[in-house]
Amino acid sequence: MKCPFCGFENDKVVDSRESKEADSIRRRRECLKCEKRFTTYERIDEIPYMVVKKDGRRERFDRQKVLNGLMRACEKRPVPISKLEQIVNEAETFVVESAERERKTSEIGELIMNRLRRYDKVAYVRFASVYLDFKDVQEFMTELKDLLKTKDAPEPKGKVKSGDRVIGPSKSERWVGLDDPITRSSKV
Repeated sequence: MKCPFCGFENDKVVDSRESKEADSIRRRRECLKCEKRFTTYERIDEIPYMVVKKDGRRERFDRQKVLNGLMRACEKRPVPISKLEQIVNEAETFVVESAERERKTSEIGELIMNRLRRYDKVAYVRFASVYLDFKDVQEFMTELKDLLKTKDAPEPKGKVKSGDRVIGPSKSERWVGLDDPITRSSKV
C-alpha cells in the first residue's frame, strides 16, 4: 500500500478490525519510511458480472438460472448432476475472466451447448431448441442433421459413479422393462 504522506510502497499493519456492519475491514498501517500512520478499508468487490442478452439488455449472471436450464434439458436423462455443475462452473469462469466483467449470452450459450453435446445428445437438442429459438421446423431439422453428421468427441464411457446424482425419473416413475437407467438411455 502506498503511503499517502511520502509515497513509499512498504508498510506494516498495526491493527485490523471488522466494521460494525461486518462489510469491511479497517486496517491501521504504519509507513516503514516516514513512520506515519494511516487507515485503509478493505471491502468486497461488489461489481456484478453481467450478461448481455440478444436484445442488448444487461442482466446479472445467475449461475442458478444456468443450472436450472441444464437440469430442465437433462430431465429424465442419465446425466450426473456433477457434470451439470461442471458445465455451470465453466460458464461462470468464462464470465468472470472477462476483462469487461460481462459476456454475451450467445457466447455463454455456445460454451454450454458444446459441453452438453459431449454428455447427452438428447439433452443437447432440448437445450438448443430453447437457446437457439428456432423459427420453424426446418431450422430444427437442420440442427438435428448437423448433430447426426458430426463425429464429436466420443460419448463418456464407464458407469455413473454411485456418488453422482442422475437427473432421471422420480421414484414414482418406472423404467419400462429395464432396471438400469444407463441401459435404458442407450436403447431409447
